[in-house]
Amino acid sequence: MSEATALDDETLTAVDGSPLSAKSVARRQRIVETAIELGTEGGYDAVHMREVAERADVALATVYRYFESKDHLISAAISEWTAQLEARLARVPARGNTPEERLVDVLRRASRAIERRPLLAEALVRALSSPDPGVAAAAAKVRGQIKSISAPILEELSPEQLEGVVAVLSHVWNSALMIWANGQAPISSVGNELERAARLLLH
Repeated sequence: MSEATALDDETLTAVDGSPLSAKSVARRQRIVETAIELGTEGGYDAVHMREVAERADVALATVYRYFESKDHLISAAISEWTAQLEARLARVPARGNTPEERLVDVLRRASRAIERRPLLAEALVRALSSPDPGVAAAAAKVRGQIKSISAPILEELSPEQLEGVVAVLSHVWNSALMIWANGQAPISSVGNELERAARLLLH
């Protein structure tokens, strides 16, 4: 099991918009975790909806009830990663004497999670390039999570400034991942680019 569920029960719905019961939320979480396992083992091509259903011990129709496509399902893994980061931060707060240093610490923690699972990271890059509406919704959720993590660290910023910092860091993160996925830089460059952007924004 993961360290935290990706989303609060009240925010989760099925593809058709219907709310999920606590049992359904747990089932959905199991499906996401299974997709993460498959993606970690073999990357994007290893995540098949039928295989996810079998390994998660649910019907294939259940997987499609929560995720309209493979890309939608894989993109949900980013929320799971972010939720795990939030859980770790609750136990061990960001380190540093300044907001800049604390934000860099958070970004480095997130980057290390990506570096430990390069095949899954590659799968996420491919999924995020999909025009699937579910992917866009998952990406928007992650931006909200990043904002929630950053807000206590950057409490001296106005809401508009905070929104801007999160937007720029999200763009840098996406760009750095794409450059890495295209073989133009090592995966360690993702964390380096995020740190550089954070220091420039907050200096």
